[in-house]
Amino acid sequence: MKLFDHPLWLAGFRPFFALACLSGLSLPLLWVLIYGGTLVAPGGPVSGLQWHAHEMFFGFGWAILGGFLLTSTKNWVQVRGYHGAALCYLACTWGFERIGMALGGSWPPLLFQLSNNLFLGSIVAMVLYTLIRYRQQDAYRDNAFFLVLLPLFLIAKHLLLSADHYQAGWTMALGLFRLAFLVMLERTLSQFMKGVFQVSILRYPPLDMAIKLLGLALVFVPALPPTLAAALALLLAALLLGRFAYWQPLRGLSRIDIGVMYLGYLAIVAQLLLSALEPWLHPAWIGALPLHVFTFGAMGLIVPAMIVRISRGHTGRKVVFEAADKAALHLMLLGFAARILLPQLDPAHYLRWLHLAAGAWFGCFAILAWRYIPMLLQARIDGKEH
Repeated sequence: MKLFDHPLWLAGFRPFFALACLSGLSLPLLWVLIYGGTLVAPGGPVSGLQWHAHEMFFGFGWAILGGFLLTSTKNWVQVRGYHGAALCYLACTWGFERIGMALGGSWPPLLFQLSNNLFLGSIVAMVLYTLIRYRQQDAYRDNAFFLVLLPLFLIAKHLLLSADHYQAGWTMALGLFRLAFLVMLERTLSQFMKGVFQVSILRYPPLDMAIKLLGLALVFVPALPPTLAAALALLLAALLLGRFAYWQPLRGLSRIDIGVMYLGYLAIVAQLLLSALEPWLHPAWIGALPLHVFTFGAMGLIVPAMIVRISRGHTGRKVVFEAADKAALHLMLLGFAARILLPQLDPAHYLRWLHLAAGAWFGCFAILAWRYIPMLLQARIDGKEH
């Protein structure tokens, strides 16, 4: 078998979900050990805090988002999609970026810049090409939001790595991921609730469009007046809660495989409310709470369920959450409680709760890596090619 004929390179979710599992189980644990002084921060050209934020958004986060988009876009526009050498190239550039972020402090500046922009620039260009080239056969007209938000990730990345604009960078990156999740949840929860419970949840196009437009506007929070940003965040939170009430929440929350998606949706609402109220909350209490409510609550809860569903469904298996999958989701719920709730109740043992949260995140993705990386390395069991 030739290298590029290996099953790993047949579809975008295969290499990037494997990388997401590996980075998911390692990056938070490494950061907590660095934060607690057990390990020394990587020798990259940025601060340890910048490294942590960058790796969670553009290392782990973009492994997931990249794998999802490479797989979904080919289905949305009904084309073969990138595979073989193209996927191998993207995976190598992702790895090159991780090496550059960890060791690039001693590299020539141009080499570091190359390592830091090659992956994101390449994958954004490839996804945009697919959506634009085949737009006439696109099943989703609101994919126009991806045409806007994907190039903006390049700006957010640049700001995050700037010492003077670090906060603006992670705020913008969070807003972009939030918008991507809002688009994806709107589509997938409708399908899941119909398939599992045979019920239809509210899809009112004007409301859905208003939510996405507000999500796009809030990407630019760093450039907005604080009062306007707070008002927009409160309005978006209100619209999301209003829609949530019509999305059969009691049924959705009755099963953990769908329930974590609903909890992730509510975490987005909580992050918006906390951000809007931040000027009136005590700085020592609020800290980075809105950021971690999103990363643990939205990314942490939604991503593992995505990995299970897409990995099983796109390798020809029945989409069933088995006991180990549910254990992984419960571990992430524990991690959310340890990172978000327990430090508020017992701030004196803050570092202890960080270790518990990182350990739960490690356990969740270790289970997923053990279960799903072997599937990603094998051909589909139903005989189809991809």
